[in-house]
Amino acid sequence: MGTGKTTVGRQLSRKLKMDFYDSDRVIEERTGADIPLIFEKEGEAGFRKREADIIDELTQKKNIILATGGGAVLDSENRNHLINRGTVFYLKSNLKTLIDRTSKDKNRPLLHADEPAEDILKRLLEERGPLYEATADYTIETANNSIHSVIQAIIKSLK
Repeated sequence: MGTGKTTVGRQLSRKLKMDFYDSDRVIEERTGADIPLIFEKEGEAGFRKREADIIDELTQKKNIILATGGGAVLDSENRNHLINRGTVFYLKSNLKTLIDRTSKDKNRPLLHADEPAEDILKRLLEERGPLYEATADYTIETANNSIHSVIQAIIKSLK
């Protein structure tokens, strides 16, 4: 979370003239509830089940840009769908940048626990980083790069 998946995805889709989907937004649209409410009512497990269904559906579409939630890689089936049905880019950032980008965002339920957000983000990076690396075809650093630079790096990788 906070690496720029949605921002980059939207702009990349415009540039490439492809449809853009954000799996979290699709879940919100279909349920009529925001992610924090889904977490509150169904817990993380309920949310992850919804996420897996949406990722299975969306990865079957052709010629789209898809931004998934940061925890999507926790599910091996999600990883398999992403790996086998598309080209995966890991938008990587450092801890300091992630803290700066997410510190005021109230729509991130995993960051609103009883421990400091910095500790949570550090733990998430340690847990998920290897899964992101294993799933990705390409890794693009976003911390010190402009959105334009990130998009250009993605387009160059696709050629």
